[in-house]
This record gives sequence, C-alpha cells and structure tokens, in this order.
Amino acid sequence: MFLLLVALVLPAARGQEETAPTAAQPAAQATDNSTAAAAATVVAAEEQPAPVPELTQQSTMERGLKWTKDLLLLRIGDNAAGRVIASFVVLLVAVVLRKFAITVVFAFLHRITKRTSNRFDDRILTAVQGPASAAVLVLGVFLSLTILELPPEIDRFVLLAFKAGLLVVVFWGFLRAIDVVADVLTEVAKEKELGIATFAPLLKKTARFFFMVIGVILIIQNLGYSVGSLLAGLGIGGLAVALAAQDSIANFFGSLVVAVDRPMRVGDFVTISNYSGTVEEVGLRSTRLRTRERTLVTIPNKMMANEVIENFSAISRRRVQMTLGVTYETTADQMETVLEDLRNVLQEDDTVDQTEMRIVRFNAFGASSLDILVIFYAKTGDYSESLEVREKVSLKLMRTVLARGLSFAFPTQTLYLEGEIARRLADSRGGQPGLQA
Repeated sequence: MFLLLVALVLPAARGQEETAPTAAQPAAQATDNSTAAAAATVVAAEEQPAPVPELTQQSTMERGLKWTKDLLLLRIGDNAAGRVIASFVVLLVAVVLRKFAITVVFAFLHRITKRTSNRFDDRILTAVQGPASAAVLVLGVFLSLTILELPPEIDRFVLLAFKAGLLVVVFWGFLRAIDVVADVLTEVAKEKELGIATFAPLLKKTARFFFMVIGVILIIQNLGYSVGSLLAGLGIGGLAVALAAQDSIANFFGSLVVAVDRPMRVGDFVTISNYSGTVEEVGLRSTRLRTRERTLVTIPNKMMANEVIENFSAISRRRVQMTLGVTYETTADQMETVLEDLRNVLQEDDTVDQTEMRIVRFNAFGASSLDILVIFYAKTGDYSESLEVREKVSLKLMRTVLARGLSFAFPTQTLYLEGEIARRLADSRGGQPGLQA
C-alpha cells in the first residue's frame, strides 16, 4: 500500500515544481521600467543558461513503481481487473464442469442405459466420456483467453490452437467409438458364427487409419496450410500401389465377399471350380480345400465372386432315391399290395422326414424286372448318417417284398436257337430244335 501511495503522490509533486517558475516570471517582468526594458532583455538573454532537455525515458524506479501499481490493480497489459477476473472465473467454471458436471451427467446416463438390454450404449458412453471432458476444458480455456485483450499475433495463435485442439478431441472420440462398435460387432459375429468375425480386427484397423488420415488433413487445413498438393501426392501414390497390388486387392475383396455372403465355413464340404473338398481355411488371399484324396487345393479368393460354390454341408435333409425290381412273375394284384406295404414302411419309420414328399410308385417295365420307384428324405443332413438311414430303410423294404412271396429280379436273357446250329446243339444234348437257353 505504501508503494501505491508513493506512485500516486510523486508525479503530483513533480508537476508543482515545474509550474512554479512559470508563474513567477510574469511578476518579475512587470516591475521592470519601460526605459531599461531593452537593456535588461539583452543582459537577461546573455546571462540565461541553456534549457535543460526533458527526460525521454522513465527511470528504473518509476518503471518499478508503475509495474507494482498495475500488479496491485490486477492490470495485465491492456487488461483491467475486470477482464482478468472474468477470464479466471470462466476458466474455473470450465474446470468445475469438467470435473463434476460431466461426471454427474454421465453417471445419470449410465443409470438409464443399465435398464436396457443393449450392451452397446453402456460401452459407447464410457468411451466418449473422456473426449467430452477434454472438449469442455478446451472450450473453457479458449473462452477465458478471448476475454483478455491480447496482441493480434497471440489472438491468432489462440484461435488456431483452439481449432486444432477441438479437432483432436473430436477425432479422439470417433476413434474410441470405432473401437466399441468393432468390439461389439465382433462379439455378435462370434456368437452367431458369422464369417466376418475373422476380418473384424482388420476392418477395425482400417477404419481407425481412415479416420486418423482425415483428422490429420482437417487439422492441417484449419491451421492455414494447403492440403491440395498433399492429396494429389496421396492420390498418385495410391494409384501406384493399387496398380502394383491389384491381385492382392482383388483377393482381399473376394475374402470380404466370402465373409459377408457366407457361402461356406471352415469344415464344410464344397465344390468350387471343379474342385471338391472340405474347407480347411479361409484367409485374406486364398481358400484351402482338403480333397477326398487328401490333397490340398489352394483357390484365390478373387475367384469366389465369379465361381459357383456348391456347399454340401448346407443340406438340412438328404434325398434318398432307389429302384426296386421284382420279377415278371409278379401279378397286378400282388403289385398293388406290395406298393401299399412299402408306403406304410416309409410312413412308420421315424428316420424318414414326414414333412417332405414320399414316393412309392410302379414306375416302369424294365428289361428284366418290374421297376418300383422309391423316393424319401432322411431327417439328417450328414452324409454318413444319411447312408445309415438308407441302409435301415432298404432292409425294411426288402423284408416287406419277400414277406409277400415276391422275388427280386436280376438281369437275365432268353435265347431261342433255330436252324442247323440249333439242331446240332439239340442232338448233342438229346433235345429238340428250339432249345431254350
């Protein structure tokens, strides 16, 4: 306080000392008589000392006193006490909001999301809480600095720093949200056994890289730099890379088709481009099949989009078709009876799918048999189990035919010989011409 009083009193005293001589000069000149005015003026002009030049710079003491006065008055540069206090209050409010208000708001939102069965909303709130808190702090610092009267260069720097900081916080939130979305989709894909679960880590890294590049470009642009040349360079470089790695890119997109469309999975038995085998691996570049001969076939994934893929493991029910041939000695009445018995066999068998069609029909007069067509569907899609069902039903059908006194035909031929060859053959066997063999 003492220094403040000294700073206020000292300039006033100095002003009085400077004004005192100027007030006394007119009184002294009034007492001079008119006759001696000229001589007195000449003598005074000769004897008057040279004027002392005024000080153009303040002394060290004066500068120190002025700085102390500004400090005690909370005056910083051109900013008075009100601006400094307002700036400090804004910064303090931002810190409080960041520390408490954000915590309270997100705690309330977490209580709401816990009532839902969706697990995505809980994770996304946790992910964006940090970036939201940082955004409040960045905005508070910027507002507190804009209240102050700063030099133009510093104002411009503050604005650019605010833009860059806010973009960093926004893209930080995007990256954390991408992580949450990718993790949730991966878990769902694994639960539903989707093929895209294999490519989820790669898709996550690709999305993160894409947003990071976009963020860097926007930050550079908002700092006042031109990004046209940078984008042109990236375009030329990307074109060169694409031309050099077009086969790899085609294989990669083929693997994405396999992952999204899911025409097959590991362990399925498929036929692709005249190759049949069990799928052992679906990679980013190729798919590997293990054939029945135990050889390994590697097929580039770019062929998947253009080739027909036949998946035998996707069969839910196996179709069984067979033909039963009975002898020509079978009468029409016997045929009708045995057909009805065969239909009952299929209807009563629990391994036969009753929702699909079942066919038992007298189909054709064969070369050596009367043919009965039998078609049904086994309840299993597994090839080995379907063979077991086929065997079980075939034995039942065989017993049914034999129980009616009928016989299964086999290929036979009847030859009638005539002429000289027939007579000689008959004579050698003691028979008659027209021997039947």
